[in-house]
Amino acid sequence: MEIGYYPGCALHGSSNDYERSVRACLGALDTGLKEVDDWICCGATAAHSLNQKLAVALPARNLALAERDGLDELLAPCPMCSMELLKAGHLLGKDKGLREEISGIVELKVEGRTRVLNLIQVFQMVGLEKIKEKMTRPLEGFKPACYYGCLLTRPPEVLRFDDCEQPESMETLLKAVGAEPVEWNYKTECCGAGMTMCNEDTVLDLSHKILANAEAHGANCLVVACPMCHVNLDMKQADIERKYQMRHDMVVYYLSDLIGLALGLDEAALGVDRHYVVKR
Repeated sequence: MEIGYYPGCALHGSSNDYERSVRACLGALDTGLKEVDDWICCGATAAHSLNQKLAVALPARNLALAERDGLDELLAPCPMCSMELLKAGHLLGKDKGLREEISGIVELKVEGRTRVLNLIQVFQMVGLEKIKEKMTRPLEGFKPACYYGCLLTRPPEVLRFDDCEQPESMETLLKAVGAEPVEWNYKTECCGAGMTMCNEDTVLDLSHKILANAEAHGANCLVVACPMCHVNLDMKQADIERKYQMRHDMVVYYLSDLIGLALGLDEAALGVDRHYVVKR
C-alpha cells in the first residue's frame, strides 16, 4: 500500500525523529509514503488569526498538489497540520464559489476531495490483523497513558474516526500488541501547544498536570501522536522539575515508536534514542 504524505514543517525540522519513526514503522507494515512534491507550510498556527483567506489558501495548495498527483489519501502526522488541511477541504467541498476563488489564488484546481488522515487512521487502514501478524516482540510491561491532546480528534464535525472526548482508538491499537493502557483523566486536555514559545509557565503547568495524572493512574510511559505535544511533555520535564520540585522521569513515545518496537524495530531505527527522557 502507498499513500500520500504531507510532513509539514515540524517533521522536516525540529521533530524529524517523529518522521524517522513513522517511516520506519509504516515501512515494516509494507506501507509506503509518497511525499507531496513542492508542499508548503499549512499556515499553523498563526494564519487564521491574521487572514482567513490565507488560512484556507495555504492548506488548499497542498490539497491541490495532492489532487494533481492523484493521491486519494494523504497522511499528515502532525494534528495541527491535519486539522488545517481538514478544515480547508471541508470548506472547499461545500462552497463552489470559494473553490473557484482559492483555485485562482493557489494557481491550481482544487476540489478538496483528498482524504486527510492522521497516524491512527493509517494504522486502522493497515488493520489490527496485519499488525499482529507482523508483531515479533509484544509490549509486555508497557503501561502507557494514551494522550490524544486537544487536536487529534477534533474538529468533531469534520473528523469522525473516534469520540472527541473519550477516544479509545490508540488504546485498541496498543492492546493488540500486548501493552496495558491505563484509564486516566487527561487524555484530551491541552498541553499548551505553541504557547511554549511565548508563555512557558502555562505550558509547564499544563504539562505537569498531565504527567502527574498519568503517574497517579499507574502509567509508566506516555504515548502521543503529535510533535508539539511530544516537545512539551518530553523536553520540558527538566524545567517542570525545577519549577515544581517534582521529578516525573516519564518516557514519552510516539504511537509509531511503540508499534514499531512491537514489530521488532530497535530504538535507534525509530529515533527513540533522541528523546530527552529515555528508558533506563
